[in-house]
Amino acid sequence: MTSIIAFFILICVLVFVHEYGHFWAARKCGVKVIRFSIGFGKVLFKKKDKQGTEFVFSLIPLGGYVQMWNDETDINAPAQQALNTKSVLQRAFIIIAGPAANFIFAILAYWVVFIAGIPTVKPVIGEILPNTIASQARIPTELEITKIGHQSIQDWESASLALVGFVGNKNVPLEGNINGNSTQKYELDLSNWSIDSAKENPLTALGIRPKSAKVTAEIKQVVENSPASQVGIQAGDRILQINQQPFNWFNLVELVQAGKPIELKIEQRGQIKDLVVQPEKKDERYIIGVIPSYEPLADKYRTELKYDILTAFYKSIEKVWSLTQTILQFIGNLISGDLSIKNLGGPISMAKGAGATAEIGLVYYLSFMALISVNLGVMNLFPLLPLDGGQLVLLAVEAIRGKALSEKIQLKFQQIGFAFVLSLMLFAFANDIIHF
Repeated sequence: MTSIIAFFILICVLVFVHEYGHFWAARKCGVKVIRFSIGFGKVLFKKKDKQGTEFVFSLIPLGGYVQMWNDETDINAPAQQALNTKSVLQRAFIIIAGPAANFIFAILAYWVVFIAGIPTVKPVIGEILPNTIASQARIPTELEITKIGHQSIQDWESASLALVGFVGNKNVPLEGNINGNSTQKYELDLSNWSIDSAKENPLTALGIRPKSAKVTAEIKQVVENSPASQVGIQAGDRILQINQQPFNWFNLVELVQAGKPIELKIEQRGQIKDLVVQPEKKDERYIIGVIPSYEPLADKYRTELKYDILTAFYKSIEKVWSLTQTILQFIGNLISGDLSIKNLGGPISMAKGAGATAEIGLVYYLSFMALISVNLGVMNLFPLLPLDGGQLVLLAVEAIRGKALSEKIQLKFQQIGFAFVLSLMLFAFANDIIHF
């Protein structure tokens, strides 16, 4: 329920922000706005203002639109208020104002987040896995990552996003230090780095395990009707050995993903038991259904991103710019094939993210909302109809030719663009269903 409510609020806010950008720009350019609509389907609320604009809120808030008057619309209004009587620059301003509103909202949201302060974990490396990209680069443990490429790194979120943006690159510069000492420089070869976030964490695929709360041998929770519960494992049990080797949680995770039977020696209420558990495949991953206990992470590895008002504003602009670059790199890597299209997420992924961040706290939810807002801003500038970017391409062609393309050609472009966008949305939704 939390995910549904959080997702509903997120979508309503971001759609309103985007459409308000178009609405505000249209009014500034003297264009009559007939309807400002949030959502589709059954109308839940509508009201007209003094200028005759109808504001509508509908049942399904997965989008919206601003209907503007042109001289073919059958209403009584002065000719100079028609959209198609405005100059190319004015129409371009109205179109670009939607994505611009998303970027401005993201900057303001991050500004609030950075003033309030958001607790996070320092990007300190806890373990380097053998025979991986990170081990080949000779990156040491306890290194705190400070820069990847030209991007400053402050937490694991920014580190992960920066690394994903460099997929397919051979020499990716990485800088860091140990305990605040002199800067150390390394180069990562990401030309063969394969990411499928449905199967494993991108950092793990690279060979990096962040410094995190230590997993203990004690089992905190056993999932009902899971393989672990079926062989008698209970909450409070301690895992002593895994396949006759000392307990290591990460080794257990790897063995579970192999999908083969695992020998466990456990201590249960003072008694030693030998059990064999068969991992069960769920979606694209194997599970046994145990959740471990943790020892808290030491304070020296924790931090808070909090700044004064002016610095927070600068940092928010820097954050949005960095995210924009990363998203563009992500799209480029999808097109080139360096990044699996399975990494695309749709509304279910968004709902899960919204719900999870809302439960953690308001600043995390606001930060997530800002991230999605940047995504919407970038994606809407993609040069395909019916997106804003496609409309800008048509205006650019009109400016070069001195006249607009024929309606027939515009319709063809719209059909192609709509088919592509719809296919992408359906694929993202299918990914969500598979990984749900």
